[in-house]
Amino acid sequence: MIISSSSFSDQGSIPSRHTCEGRNISPSLAWRDVPKNTKSLVLVVDDPDAPDPQSPSMTWVHWILYNMPPLTEGIPEGVAPEELPPGTLQGVNDWHHVGYGGPCPPIGQHRYVHRLIALDTLLPDLGYPDWVKLEKAMRGHVIAQAQLVGLYRCKPRLKVDAMTVNASKLTWMNYGHHRY
Repeated sequence: MIISSSSFSDQGSIPSRHTCEGRNISPSLAWRDVPKNTKSLVLVVDDPDAPDPQSPSMTWVHWILYNMPPLTEGIPEGVAPEELPPGTLQGVNDWHHVGYGGPCPPIGQHRYVHRLIALDTLLPDLGYPDWVKLEKAMRGHVIAQAQLVGLYRCKPRLKVDAMTVNASKLTWMNYGHHRY
C-alpha cells in the first residue's frame, strides 16, 4: 500500500497553505495497492516531535478519519466534512476539535506523519474518538499500513509582551495559538 500527495513529497516540506500560517486546509492525499481483503481504511495525521523535536515528549494528533470505504483512492485538498467518502467518520484531534488541524510547531522543524491503515473490519460508530480510543478499537484488525511524512517549520517570530509577531508578515498572532 502506498500513500502520496500532490502537495508535497515524502520527507518534503509541507506548503504553508496546509498550516496555521496559511489557510490551514488539508492536503490532497492519494493511495493505491490497498489489500483486497480490506473492509475499511483509517487515516491519522500526527506529529511525533511535539513539542520540541530536540526532546519530543508526545505525539500530537492533527486529524483522524476512519471507516473510509476500501475502494476510496484518496481525498482532495481542503476536503469538507460533507465531501468525505460515504460512510467516513471523523475523530477528535488533540485540539479537541473534529477535523483537520494543520502543522503549527512551536519550535523547530517537525515531522507530520500521514498514516493510512487498512483494516479487516468496519468499525462501529465510536462517537468522535480520540486516537487512544480508535487505536484500541483497531487492535487485531490492522492488515497493512503506509505512511507519508511531511516536514514543517514555522516562520521566525518575535516575542513582545505576551503577543507574537510573525516576522515575515508583520501580523500579530495570539501567543496562546501554539498549544502542545
